[in-house]
Amino acid sequence: MAIEVDSVSKRFGTFEALHGVSLTVTDGALTALLGPSGSGKSTLLRVIAGLEAPDTGSVRIGGQEMTDAPARSRGVGFVFQHYAPFKHMTVRNNIAFGLSVRKRAKAEIDERVAELLKLVRLDGLAGRYPSQLSGGQLQRMALARALAVRPKVLLLDEPFGALDANVRAELREWLRRLHDEIHVTTIFVTHDQEEAMEVAEQIVVMNAGRIEQTGTPRELYEHPISEFVMSFIGPVNRIGNAYLRPHDVQIVPEPGGNTTEALVKRVVHLGFEVRVQLTLPDGREISAQVTRAAAHELELAEGQILTVRLPAARVFTPASEPVAPAPSTL
Repeated sequence: MAIEVDSVSKRFGTFEALHGVSLTVTDGALTALLGPSGSGKSTLLRVIAGLEAPDTGSVRIGGQEMTDAPARSRGVGFVFQHYAPFKHMTVRNNIAFGLSVRKRAKAEIDERVAELLKLVRLDGLAGRYPSQLSGGQLQRMALARALAVRPKVLLLDEPFGALDANVRAELREWLRRLHDEIHVTTIFVTHDQEEAMEVAEQIVVMNAGRIEQTGTPRELYEHPISEFVMSFIGPVNRIGNAYLRPHDVQIVPEPGGNTTEALVKRVVHLGFEVRVQLTLPDGREISAQVTRAAAHELELAEGQILTVRLPAARVFTPASEPVAPAPSTL
């Protein structure tokens, strides 16, 4: 089901959470709402779900007007970050709850629950209680429960935010595979840029109640249209009003052309990637990103003086439109 949000605004007292937001999510897409705290991403999700009423604007799901429709009639499955399962119910009964209250036949419930238990890899844990599950297993149970009633749309509000890094990474990969299997239109909220870029087909970058830019992960990283998007998506060096990605800083063996000396302040090894913090002759600090093999070949060490080439940096106008790259005389 496609989702269309048109000119939606929402205030809470004097705080404007959303300002004229318009967004289209195509049928079957996996979309991330990405932004810092207070950017409006969770409010937008709740407006789509029917948990908040917009002050102005409209919401359509599958071409049907849903702006004033109650949440229960929108065909939406919703999973919160802090999922509160029924502690007195088994995994199976938690997943079956939505079907039971809809008075579905027992045979239909049993078949659907068995299907979902297998889908979310909990088929061996159906008789356990929530207290006997790990955080990752609880989240998979929450997703199964949301999917049990066959929603038209699946909405996830920071679903992995309360989990540790290893479990989050595992569940991100699992969510992507799950979406490839079920093809339900899915929107998830996150403030984690890596999570959004790894999982989503489309990312909506939000800031201060507005949409800054919408695009694929690659489009946002390579062609940001504003300072905010450039600085929020991926690491960046900011020098004055110019921006430069760390991987664009070249460490070269000899001076020549547009090069300058730099002092190695710190070397951070992060598996395959090595991040190098550098101090330029005028005292400004930048970071570079190289492979482990390149770092070994260059024999990088703190206090070392080396030569770097700085390519053209990106400059944005006050109207947030990118202009021609600044000369590489940083």
